Amino acid sequence: MSAPRGLNAYALAYLVFLYLPVLLLPLFSFNDASVVAFPLQGFTTRWYQNLAEIPVLHEAVVNSLIVGIASAVIATILGIGAARAMTRYDFKGRGPVSAFLMLPMVMPEIIVAVALLVVLLQLGFELSLFTITLGHILFCLPFSISVLRTSFQGLDRSLEEASLDLGETRLMTFWRVILPLVGPGLISSLLICFTISFDEFILAFFLGGQAATLPLYIWGQLRFAAKLPNVLALGSLILLFSLILLGSAELLRRRAERRTGMAGEPLS
Repeated sequence: MSAPRGLNAYALAYLVFLYLPVLLLPLFSFNDASVVAFPLQGFTTRWYQNLAEIPVLHEAVVNSLIVGIASAVIATILGIGAARAMTRYDFKGRGPVSAFLMLPMVMPEIIVAVALLVVLLQLGFELSLFTITLGHILFCLPFSISVLRTSFQGLDRSLEEASLDLGETRLMTFWRVILPLVGPGLISSLLICFTISFDEFILAFFLGGQAATLPLYIWGQLRFAAKLPNVLALGSLILLFSLILLGSAELLRRRAERRTGMAGEPLS
């Protein structure tokens, strides 16, 4: 049964409204003029070449990579334990605990940032890349759990029981049997968490102090109209980078679903 014409038109209009402004970003990044307006003045790549000559930008990129990798790894490790507990064990208070862990995903980000700022300052922490990483771990954890729960839910428990019956310990069973089966989900979690951390602004703004990540650098450059073309070029590269990471994460997530689904099918 085909979809109604009105629904197709609505979906098309929605996609145009959502993605047309994003598509204009790389278009104007090749415009040979410092003014963002039509008609375009010509084609140039000098805005991209300028990015290689800005040391402050390079430092911000390194900071974002450090924070992003650390946040993704730690959030995924914590997410493994949480997702495993939610899908494998029936313990008292599982529902409220699960809802509490997912709370940062639905709370206003600025509220989370202000609360973390107050708590960290009261605990005596100096605002730095470390405090940004702590905030990003908290923010990325629900996304990691969401991805990993899908992988763990599709596992066939008989594989775990067979490993235990053959003499393996629970720890080695988890390491040798369960983790390889959810491997695509782990990689998907890492990519999604890294992308979220790499592009995140509000937490970095409140928790960064003097340390600047890439989004903070971009925000600072937007105050100067002459630097807008460089920002457009940088934004286009970030957009491409994010699309590659998120596309890879989605492909791995679907692969994990198919893999766990096949693992749960009975042998003929």
